[in-house]
Amino acid sequence: MKPGILVSRHVFPEAIDILQPVAEIHYHDSSTGLSAEDLQAAVVGKEAVVCQLTDKIDAAFMDSGSDLKVISNVAVGFDNIDIPAANERGIVVTNTPGVLTDTTADLAFTLMVSAARRISEADRFLRAGRWEQWEIDMMTGHDIHGHTLGIFGLGRIGQGMARRAGGFDMRVIYHDAMRATPEQEAEWGVENVDRDTLFRESDFLSIHVPLNDATRHAVGKDEFALMKPNAVLVNTSRGPVVDEKALADALEQGQIASAGLDVFEEEPIVEPRLLALENIVLVPHIGSASIKTRTRMCTMAAENAAAVLTGQRPPNPVNPEVL
Repeated sequence: MKPGILVSRHVFPEAIDILQPVAEIHYHDSSTGLSAEDLQAAVVGKEAVVCQLTDKIDAAFMDSGSDLKVISNVAVGFDNIDIPAANERGIVVTNTPGVLTDTTADLAFTLMVSAARRISEADRFLRAGRWEQWEIDMMTGHDIHGHTLGIFGLGRIGQGMARRAGGFDMRVIYHDAMRATPEQEAEWGVENVDRDTLFRESDFLSIHVPLNDATRHAVGKDEFALMKPNAVLVNTSRGPVVDEKALADALEQGQIASAGLDVFEEEPIVEPRLLALENIVLVPHIGSASIKTRTRMCTMAAENAAAVLTGQRPPNPVNPEVL
């Protein structure tokens, strides 16, 4: 008898094709996620789950799924999963790193350019029929080339931003809990600075840190007070890294010029004051949303789950110590 696997919500069909030979699939094929109670009920008797970042995978879920061997997240981040609880129960947790690096960096750079050059605002202006003539100061924004990009978190996506910045002749500074080697800094064209210097000197600040206790609201009132009035903030990491109310204050008061957000504190809810502002670009968590990348994320998650179910080492374990 094949082991049971729960697929918690809609995935690209290629992932199901990978799982079918090795598991009895219980597929919640819907864009609407299951409630916590329904998730707990659905995982009973299953040895694996393919879940997504909107699924809360906590100790109660794992206790309901007492047969669980693997929790396979369709995401590079795993803040939706209680890793210590998984470790205590000997459950392997996997993710999908690497594949979404360039796609998310593309989106982060796009948000940066859009916010600086007022692209969304200009689009709304034109569609509303407000464009009557060319004017010398109409929709003037800020140049990207030749300016300083600050990267908060120099992981894979942060490195991708640094590579893109090179094509715009930007100075790139960064701050990370783990400093790169001098050789890496030279290769990537980046300069290490302390945290306050990052906020003070960046014309553009792009956030790429994981969400944890140390980074929750890591960018807030004090950080905005350090930033330049012409600075642009971009967040494609996790919403709670930025204090949205403090960001609204900073944008309303002109402490910074503009912002671009792909992620939010209480998704899909957005701070109402941000929605009312013109000087911010808002998109609904689409950092990795290319067809190719999202398909590969789904198949990677399926491969991780299938490997554990067939007694093999998964390609992308988050907690390899339990293997």
